[in-house]
Amino acid sequence: MHHRILDRLRCPVCAEPLAETTAGTARALRCPRRHSFDVARQGYVNLLAGRAPHSGDNAEMVAARADFLAAGHYDPVAAALAAKAREIVSRSFPNSDAYPLVVDAGAGTGWYLAAVLAALPDAVGLALDVAKPALRRAARAHPRAAAALADTWQRLPLADDSAAVLVNVFAPRNGAEFHRVLDPAGALLVVTPAADHLAELVDALDLLRVDPAKAERVAGSLSAYFAEESAAEHRARLELSRTEVAALVGMGPSAWHADPARLAERIAALPEPVPVTVAVRLAVHRPR
Repeated sequence: MHHRILDRLRCPVCAEPLAETTAGTARALRCPRRHSFDVARQGYVNLLAGRAPHSGDNAEMVAARADFLAAGHYDPVAAALAAKAREIVSRSFPNSDAYPLVVDAGAGTGWYLAAVLAALPDAVGLALDVAKPALRRAARAHPRAAAALADTWQRLPLADDSAAVLVNVFAPRNGAEFHRVLDPAGALLVVTPAADHLAELVDALDLLRVDPAKAERVAGSLSAYFAEESAAEHRARLELSRTEVAALVGMGPSAWHADPARLAERIAALPEPVPVTVAVRLAVHRPR
């Protein structure tokens, strides 16, 4: 683990600093009070203080997501996110010696974090997620990134004011903790679906609809800790195979709510190629 990341990690039990220890081939992070957290052989560290409330995406869902993202379908989203992160770091953290930390809360496979780090050659990154299959990939998503098993609804295993940029893409938001770990000069970047995101599939596959008041609800949930500085919508038109549609649906909340057999029937009935609109809102939130 990059020492610039380790220096900013904190014990999830007592909030003391962590140091890396090695015994044979086993690695762990340990605090001065002897709380110890194992580093899995796949590279991520388990920084849960107790049991996770859920296990997140399973291996099949994670594999489908990885394949879909690797095909480049969401490249415009990643590019917009990376460009905004670069703008914030260059403006607020001009001293490259600081090695700004980018934290992706609900990082999944670390694909978006890797895109951001590619645009920030002096930054390091930390992927946080509750799904072990995703973290196995996130741990090797980028040479300057690390991955940790953590419940983003609980206290984050990070020091106060330790992150320059906090990324949150289609993931839950913990306003209080995001505010605590974010540098006062930093920014929270939140990507949420716009009203017409995947519109062609919603009726055809009976998917969950995007709440028309989604943007207002997100801003409201963060308003005690953050002020929305700016927001922009980004769109792309895709032409997908049925297999890619199935992977795309599996990446979203409908995967948890739809009947798998019925969903498969409806996807099989779609004419190929399937036109799909990707529409997201990227909002910049500054700490109050």
